[in-house]
Parts: sequence; structure tokens; C-alpha cells
Amino acid sequence: MRVVITGGTSGIGKSAVALFIKEGWQVMFVGTNQDVGQSMLSEFHSQGYKEIYFCKCDITKDQDVKRLFDYTMEKMGGTDSLINNAGIFISGMLHETKEEDWNRIFDVDVKSIYLTSKYFIPYMIKNKGGTIVNTASVSGMLGDYNMAAYNAAKGAVVNLVRAMALDYGKFGIRVNNVCPSACATPMFLANDEETIRAFNDANPIKRICTPDEVAQAMLFLASDRSSSCNGVNLQVSGGLDIHTGQPVQE
Repeated sequence: MRVVITGGTSGIGKSAVALFIKEGWQVMFVGTNQDVGQSMLSEFHSQGYKEIYFCKCDITKDQDVKRLFDYTMEKMGGTDSLINNAGIFISGMLHETKEEDWNRIFDVDVKSIYLTSKYFIPYMIKNKGGTIVNTASVSGMLGDYNMAAYNAAKGAVVNLVRAMALDYGKFGIRVNNVCPSACATPMFLANDEETIRAFNDANPIKRICTPDEVAQAMLFLASDRSSSCNGVNLQVSGGLDIHTGQPVQE
């Protein structure tokens, strides 16, 4: 089995790269930092994993994504799964959001899915099947304070998966999303202790999810283990959204 993972050099994507290669998949991982990508490659090669490849790519640019597709065909002959994990976060109320920030978050979090799908789906159709897994968010399913642009972008991904699942199911291509809550990535853990504690305390299981847990959900949706899942927004949140908001009744 072969997989392409965008945003593969940090956080959830990095965990996914490690999981898929250890599960025996061929992996093409994608990022914008050549040095980090090469360092990861060297580490995996030293562990005996040879069928892993890195492509430096700006997934918001058409020609870069075309080059990624061509490189994937050259190195792996195609792919059985595409994981659109690359994403950025921008906070702020709507009227405070700069136009360039609004455009940037939609380019990275939404347009990149369009571009990768544009190039890889025709191959999957010809190959009579495949899976696509996008990283959405619980913030695309519900609202947050001071996160207007992020809510809007991830909301687009939450509904895009339904349209794609409808259009491509007949070709044997299943399209699903993982929807994490706040996740214990190095970027999130750089917050102060009070912020981290507040997110943990707000969760029914009293902790946020980990990158490895999200990666396991990605593997499930990418593989035949989820053979009847299509158009799913799979929450990896510890049940963050299940409460009505009413007070505890003693």
C-alpha cells in the first residue's frame, strides 16, 4: 500500500508518517522545510525503512502540486491513499482578521485539498479506487470564540468531504475527514500551562488528544478497515461536543 501525506514534517502529519511506514506502507511525505524533511528521511533510513520519500512542496501552488504528483508516480508508481493534513491556524474575530490572513488560511486549509485532489483523483479513478483523508477539525463542526477564519476554513472542509464522497464513491474512492480537537502537538504545547490546563479541563476525558491518536484514526480511514465509511467526519476529541451545556445535576 502507498500513501501521500501532506504536512508530514511536524505534529499530526509527522506521527502519521511514522505510523504508516511502520505498518508497512510506502510513504511519500510532504512539507516546505527541506532540512527537516531530509533529517526525517535519514532517521527512517537508519532504522531500516527504505520505501519512504520526501517532496518539498508548497501545496497552495498548482505547479508545485503537479511536481509532487509526478514525483510520486516516479518513486511509488501512484498512491492508494492521499492524506491532506497540511493546515495552519489563525485566531481573531472576523473584523480583526487581515485579508491576507483570510486568504492564506483558505489557501492552506482548503485550496490545497482541491489541488492535490485535482492531480491524484484521475489516477485513482484509472486505478479503480483509493482513499482520501482530510484533516478537518471539531472547529469546522461547531463555533469557537476568536477563531472566525479557522472556523470558516475547517467548516468548508467538513462539507467538502460530503460532496467528494458523493461524487467519487462510484469510482471506488472513499473520502473521509478526521476532526481533532486541540491536539498535543509541539506547537500547542508551547502555550503557557494555564492555557493547556484549561483545554484539558474542558474535555470530558480531562486531556486533549495526541498526534498519535489522530494518526491512528487516519490509518483506519485510509485502509480497508473502514471499507464502508464514506463522507464521515470522524471526531477525535474525547467527546468535547457531547454536552448540552447545562449545569451538573447532583
